[in-house]
Amino acid sequence: MRVVLRVDVEGVGKKGDVLDVADGFGRNYLVPKGRAIKATPGVQAQADAMRRSRDVKDARDREGAEAVARKLVPLVIKIPARAGREGRLFGSVTAADIADAVTAQSGVELDRRRLHIDEPIKTLGSHEIPVKLHTDVEFRLNVEVVTDR
Repeated sequence: MRVVLRVDVEGVGKKGDVLDVADGFGRNYLVPKGRAIKATPGVQAQADAMRRSRDVKDARDREGAEAVARKLVPLVIKIPARAGREGRLFGSVTAADIADAVTAQSGVELDRRRLHIDEPIKTLGSHEIPVKLHTDVEFRLNVEVVTDR
């Protein structure tokens, strides 16, 4: 079955793509859920328009992400925290704490879900946090956890 995707479908394709999918997948899932429409000659022009608008939006999003990355890469974000004698924190520094510190120190709103931390930071010192703002824009944010004394 030939369909045109109306929205991005994970593992299948992006909005405006014209795809050949299994008949059952298209008939029982994509079309009833409104995620795709059956491809006809008239729908092809609509698919082209969807792809063009997707490309323009993607370019705009990438430019915005690159501007944010250029502003944050040279900065060192300092986060004060209470710590014991060996440098272990009494609590931990989470992605939400880092996002709040970035907003306070640079004025850039950063979504905590864009920060990829395996586990919360529990020690003093410098840490590099991977940030993925866009599929093409990834960088490392320098965070320094210092004592608040």
